[in-house]
This record gives sequence, C-alpha cells and structure tokens, in this order.
Amino acid sequence: MDVVGMLGLIASLALLIYLTMKGINIVIAALLSSVLIAVTGGLNLETAITENYMTGFTNYFASWFLVFLLGAIFGKVMQETKSAESIAQWIKKTFGAKRAVFAVVAAAAIMTYGGVSLFVVGFAVYPIAVSLFRTANLPHRFIPAALVFGSVSFTMTSPGSPEIQNIIPTEFFGTTPTAGGIIGVIIGLLIMVTGGLWLGRMVRKASAAGETFMLPSEAAAGKNESASAAEARPEEEVKPENERLPNIFISILPLVVVIVLLNVLGQFMNPTTALLIALTLGIFLACTMMAKFLKQFWESLAVGTQNALVALANTCAVVGFGSVAAQVSAFDSLVDGLVNLPGPPLLGLAVGVTLVCGITGSASGGLGIALPILAPIYMSQGLSPGEMHRVSALASGGMDSLPHNGYVVTTIRAICGETHKRAYKPILLLSVVLPLAAMLLAVILYSIF
Repeated sequence: MDVVGMLGLIASLALLIYLTMKGINIVIAALLSSVLIAVTGGLNLETAITENYMTGFTNYFASWFLVFLLGAIFGKVMQETKSAESIAQWIKKTFGAKRAVFAVVAAAAIMTYGGVSLFVVGFAVYPIAVSLFRTANLPHRFIPAALVFGSVSFTMTSPGSPEIQNIIPTEFFGTTPTAGGIIGVIIGLLIMVTGGLWLGRMVRKASAAGETFMLPSEAAAGKNESASAAEARPEEEVKPENERLPNIFISILPLVVVIVLLNVLGQFMNPTTALLIALTLGIFLACTMMAKFLKQFWESLAVGTQNALVALANTCAVVGFGSVAAQVSAFDSLVDGLVNLPGPPLLGLAVGVTLVCGITGSASGGLGIALPILAPIYMSQGLSPGEMHRVSALASGGMDSLPHNGYVVTTIRAICGETHKRAYKPILLLSVVLPLAAMLLAVILYSIF
C-alpha cells in the first residue's frame, strides 16, 4: 500500500472538511484539497487540475445542469407565489403547537418530496417553526434538526422521490425512481417514524430539564423567555395572520403532479428526462394557477437560475476533487478493500458510497464520484439493479450530513442563526446515525429476501 499516498488522501479530506467548516467557499476548498492530494499522491499537478479536476467538474455539470436549473426555478416559483408558505401555514393550523415538532418535519417533508429545493424549504418553513416552538415553549435549538430531518433523511432516499439523490442511481443501474421495491418503502417509513419519535423524545427531555424557547441572540445574552412573550423580534420575520395566501389544494397540486408524472413517465423513458418534464409542468401549473400571486415572473426565473448555478458549482467542485482523488493509487487500494469486505456484496457498495458522501459533505456529489467507479464493479457481480439503486440512495443520506455539509451549515447558521455547538447533536443522531442504521438494515433485508 502507498502509505504516503494514503496519508495524503486522509490529509486532503481533512483539509476539505476543515476549510468548509471555517466558512471557506467550497470551490476554493476543493481546489486547494485537490492540489494537496495531487502532490502527495505523485500526480502531475497540471494534469490533475486542468484535466482530472476539470473533467469531473464539467461532466457532472453537463449531466445535471437542467435538473438543478428546473428544480431551483420550481422552488423559487413555489416561494414567490407563496405556495410554500400556504402549505406551511396549513400544517401549522392543522396540527397546532402541541404537535410543533411533527408539524415542522411534515411541512419540510411534503415540500421536498414534491421537488421543492431544500434551501427554499428551509427559509419558508423556519418562520412557521419559530411560531410553533414559541407557542409550545420548546427549545429553539431543535428547529435545525427538525428542518434537516424533514428535508433530507427519508424524503430524498425513498422510492419515488424526485430528489436528485434518487435520480442519479438510475443512470448507472438502468432503474426507475421506484426501484428497491417494498423493502425500500419499509426503510423509508422506518426512518420517518423512528426519527420523528426520537426527535420528539429529545425535545421533551430538554424541556423537562428546564430548557425553554429562546432565540439564539437571547441565548447568547443569557436571557430567557416564556411562551407568553409573543412580541416580534428582529430575528423573526413576522407576518399578519390574515395575509392572503393561495388555496392549500392549489398550492399542493404542482407538488403532486411532479411526483406522479415522474413515477409514471419514469416507467417508459429515461428517469432524468421524466423528471425534467415533471418539473417543467410543475412550474407551468404553479405559474398559471397562481399567476396573481407571482408579481415578478422573470425575476423569479433569474433568481432560480442563479441559485441553480451556485448549488451546481458547489457540487461540481467536490466531484472534481473526487476525480483527482480517484487517480491516486491509495484510492484504488481503498476501493479494493471495499469490494473485498466480508459480508453481503451490497455492504461494500453501501460503505463505499456513504464514505465518499461523508468525505465530500454532499449526497449528490458523493454519488457522482462513487457510482462511476463502483457501479460497474457490482453490476458485473450480477446483483439486482433495483437493490443496488436503493442501497446507493440510502447510503448517500448517511454521512453526507456531517458538520461540513452545505445544507447543514446553511440551516444552522444562515436560516436559524444557531451554532453547531448548540444545534448539531440532534442532526447527527437523526440524519447520520439513524440513516446509517437503516442503510445497514436494508443491506441485510435485501441479502435475505
């Protein structure tokens, strides 16, 4: 084994995580980490950056640009027409403050499973979450966990999901978005129910220990606040209760159409093409049915496009880094070790995907790096494509949620104004530990049945 190369691989991964945690732009962090791994791995630096890195970057961009673009525009249109807010408000009124945790998770899950961008969901649901948690006097630090759990833990990895993490495997295994059968459905439901109960228990335990609702600025200042203090604060955007919003049925219809179209058309055509058609029709329906709420159509398209470019460039950056890492001999040794892991063959695939996703801090980026390498190896072993698809999707939703994950950082810091110290532990349990356990269970079930 190339000891220097392996140490360089580990060091470059540590550098990527460290720089990202320090708030350095992921594109810069990935480039610097690529330089380190090229030097320590004995690669030609010019070739590593101008060919290996850029090939990985541009290939991923070319493959998934339209999906990112239409997904971001769809999310922006749902936000601008106030459809996302209508759904969140309806859930708030339906379940009330007594079920605040469930309501926040449900609002995030419904929108993300319907194809709305994660970041749009976070910003749309957060004000509702604050209102519910304040009324129920629940600790604010659990809001990021509720948002992250509802957005990524089961909605992006379950059969039928329009999220890109469920679409990427179709390109490598020749499957459909519903691949994985009944076991995939059972695992998705298991994550949803277990995680929901676990989060509720954590919140109740904290409340019983004396924790109450405090906005981050108040917690930092050592203040406290009871649920009866409902006056407006600078950190929270307060809107009038009677603000006019689209009807809930009209608001949710575009989401339903996206899910149904994807899974119907995906049976007869390329799933990526099916998703593009579904998102296009979802955008059309949202714009036409709620035209009176959409004041600035072209501006929404422009902002959605900018959001897509930023999100895609960030993901391409880590895919480029992975492409450089794949050139060093230490990476080959790592792949060989995964392929020869004792136990079911699916275990090596699962561990390989989740490690790469954890390294890059990106589920889609990790899949983009791991599957081109691992899929042909396991396909040649005659394993079920559907089982490999679902295991890969589940594996992408485990270690990707480590502290340097872009969505985790954005949710904790930018959306909720919290810190990793206060808010990350429940995210670790719900979006790393639980999905990893569910992934291993899926491997066992697929291997038995």
